[in-house]
Amino acid sequence: MAEIKELLEQFKYYAENPRKQLDKYLAEGKKAVGIFPYYAPEEIVYAGGMVPFGVWGGQGPIEKAKDYFPTFYYSLALRCLEMALDGTLDGLSASLITTLDDTLRPFSQNYKVSAGRKIPMVFLNHGQHRKEEFGKQYNARIFNKAKEELEKICDVKITDENLKKAFKVYNDNRAEKRRFIKLAAKHPQTIKASDRSNVLKSSYFMLKDEHTDLLRILNQQLEALPEEQWDGVRVVTSGVITDNPGLLEVFDNYKVCVVADDVAHESRALKIDIDLSIADPMLALADQFARMDEDPILYDPDIYKRPKYVLDLVKENNADGCLLFMMNFNDTEEMEYPSLKQAFDAAKVPLIKMGYDQQMVDFGQVKTQLETFNELVQLTRW
Repeated sequence: MAEIKELLEQFKYYAENPRKQLDKYLAEGKKAVGIFPYYAPEEIVYAGGMVPFGVWGGQGPIEKAKDYFPTFYYSLALRCLEMALDGTLDGLSASLITTLDDTLRPFSQNYKVSAGRKIPMVFLNHGQHRKEEFGKQYNARIFNKAKEELEKICDVKITDENLKKAFKVYNDNRAEKRRFIKLAAKHPQTIKASDRSNVLKSSYFMLKDEHTDLLRILNQQLEALPEEQWDGVRVVTSGVITDNPGLLEVFDNYKVCVVADDVAHESRALKIDIDLSIADPMLALADQFARMDEDPILYDPDIYKRPKYVLDLVKENNADGCLLFMMNFNDTEEMEYPSLKQAFDAAKVPLIKMGYDQQMVDFGQVKTQLETFNELVQLTRW
């Protein structure tokens, strides 16, 4: 048990100290590339011998970014640009930026004319018709173009051999994370909601092989423990990101066990591995993207597929309901909400929607809603 606590402290340190991690890698002579949301193929960066470094906003002021966006804009995009402008990301050799979300389209252009002068942008415009053969071919070309730009900007060579090695490293990391998520649900007394978040978040600031090695040890320790009883609520979380320390503290204090998630920052990016049997690395990346589903930012003509997926997550993991954290001014997530609510209402499963923002410091409303949710659970536990 002592070793588990020590491991969790290590993950917490990495999750809470991204700047120290970046400085450590730079001091080792490595180059680092910022990986912005969503679905940027960071394996390409890793294959170039560089450090893929996750940039998902976070708590902090928004001042310089207001010169480029209206104040009522999506806080994740605002904070990402602010970090690039205020020196938080100094040391990055480039930034890999996608446009899958409506808010990211203007973000990419605003980044280009502001922070892009200091940290060059590698622009990646995924094709949403990703399943058809023409879509795969298009995305393979887009990924290859990003690879060539990274080679030019960072003065590195990215070979097919190293790409395939990177694919194996990333598949292993995704597998260990999926394993951890299952184990965390079975050990809610040992792994608090904040611990779960730290373990997953830390991988954005570590080389994936290093993260996998540490996580594999933790998973082995957890597997040796018996399953634990839990008298609190068991939930599935949904949304873009739920790593706010204040929110996680509320989860811990109110005995909330996260048994599974539909969160972009967490499980959405872990579901699909790369097919190592595909010879062309760029087609392998395109094939992986083609098989991704159940995400508001990905085109899908079937509006009922994702609601069923999230509802099944609740049922299959014996959760008491779903906590949906709706990022303010995120049109993509908001447009999906009615179909999600319809599915949960029909199944008579609790779905609690909470407004969420990276700048939030007062979680009084969340506490009230959790109390309401707990009362609902006691009445409808099924």
